[in-house]
Amino acid sequence: MSGHSKWHNIQAKKGKADAKRGKVFTKIGKELMVVVRMGGANLDANSKLRDVIAKAKAANMPQDTITRAIKKASGELGDVNYEETVYEGYGPLGVAVIVEALTDNKNRTASNVRHAFSKQGGNMGSTGCVSFMFQKKGEIVIEKNDSLDEDELMMMALDAGAEDLASEDEVFVVTTAPEEFGNVREALEAQGIEFLAAEIKAIPDTYTAIDEETAVKFEKMLDQLEDDDDVQNVYHNAEFPEGWDE
Repeated sequence: MSGHSKWHNIQAKKGKADAKRGKVFTKIGKELMVVVRMGGANLDANSKLRDVIAKAKAANMPQDTITRAIKKASGELGDVNYEETVYEGYGPLGVAVIVEALTDNKNRTASNVRHAFSKQGGNMGSTGCVSFMFQKKGEIVIEKNDSLDEDELMMMALDAGAEDLASEDEVFVVTTAPEEFGNVREALEAQGIEFLAAEIKAIPDTYTAIDEETAVKFEKMLDQLEDDDDVQNVYHNAEFPEGWDE
């Protein structure tokens, strides 16, 4: 099946952010706290908690860190409340950008996000200005190896309810509807398959090609957004130049 996620291209910048493990773990820890407070700490009864734990494990988050975040959310280690908020806007060359945040101070977060947009020639827009260009999808990324057969993996994924499987240079990308993500992920886990990434994310319908000069500016903007402790996820439809950051 054909793919449309362009995982390596879109992840080129994200790989740098993921190298900052402490910050990545902090962001996932906040997600764990939110889903526990929404649905409880019982794994059997809280599918969103299972999904975030899978994301945490794919990021190599230590089990004791996961457990500590769940305990914190359960009120055993303090009481901090975060509110989910989403910002939309345009980067340089009109690149569409969605910023998801968890914050205890919306005024601070909005100011920081607006500054990151404007500093590199972008601008923050109103709710809905770019979200129509994206679809929420479950995305499971699996590293290729000699023991993993593409046809078998495709059948496993489709039988579990996946929409698509794309073969890229070094990975397979399984795409699901958001409501089927947990079922597909758990079915693949049951077969002993490990993930490089597993999460529900916003995937663009189309991409905007940018040149190297714009890529430098846009990367600075992404750096500033992703370095913000309140920002959880940044989605965009930029297509970086061939070979960028490889």
